[in-house]
Amino acid sequence: MKRLPAALLALAMAAGAAAASTVEQPRAFGHVIGDLLTQRVLLEQDGQPLQPAALPAAARIDLWLERRPPRIESDAEGRRWLAIDYQVINAPRALTAISLPALSIATASGVPLSLPAWAVSIGPLTPVDVLGEGDLQLLRPDRPVAPLPTHAAEQQMKLSLLALLAVIAAWFGWWAWRNRREAQQLPFASAWRELRRIGDPTSPEAWRVVHRALNRSAGRVVHGASLPQLLADAPYLRPLQPRLEDFYRESTRRFFAESAGAPAAPTAPTARNAAYPLKPLCRALRDAEKRHGH
Repeated sequence: MKRLPAALLALAMAAGAAAASTVEQPRAFGHVIGDLLTQRVLLEQDGQPLQPAALPAAARIDLWLERRPPRIESDAEGRRWLAIDYQVINAPRALTAISLPALSIATASGVPLSLPAWAVSIGPLTPVDVLGEGDLQLLRPDRPVAPLPTHAAEQQMKLSLLALLAVIAAWFGWWAWRNRREAQQLPFASAWRELRRIGDPTSPEAWRVVHRALNRSAGRVVHGASLPQLLADAPYLRPLQPRLEDFYRESTRRFFAESAGAPAAPTAPTARNAAYPLKPLCRALRDAEKRHGH
């Protein structure tokens, strides 16, 4: 009998060694487009670890499969496995049998790892024909969307509105209280309130109200000659100096006759002083007082 050449003998020995590879194959049935099928081969031979010399490249295999980059992983016992994923990239029109390709992977020790071809079946996502009976129809009606629970949001909205109303009411209450307090405590605010109650700015009482407010603001009786002292003590009234001087002149003409410098009995209002803008002056004094207070 003839002896085999040494190269053929080595190849036969390698093939025998490769046949002993431990391979875990994926499930052979029930796959559809998008599924991943994973082959795993144990990186051991006769208890000795194997190191792949080169891993299979990621590539499109055929019409149905695409190979992803292989990886090496360890199990709970510490054994190393080479895992190769194949993804189904097309959907057949009917149930179809395909195969994961056979592989021979070279190792650093010279003993190749052999993965045999593996047949699997893939099917369409939906059948071409439907039964058309009962609820098994080609098209189904739109599914009604369940309403979202809004009770909590409604309660929160009500609480927010109540809080807003409470803040607005508190603000208006504070605003009314502040105006009332100013009308009671501030001289010109009080005078403006009384002047509005009197109504007739030509009446002697209306003029006395403004005089009393000026006296309260100065803390003493103020007349035309002492007006500069009031303006020095209350500089916020200086912009109104011309109007105040005119007020005291009109007041003198109104209440005292011009005779020998001595006071006389009050006279009836003339057309000139009847038209004097007493209310605008009092309002301007009140506004200046309010700005100074803030």
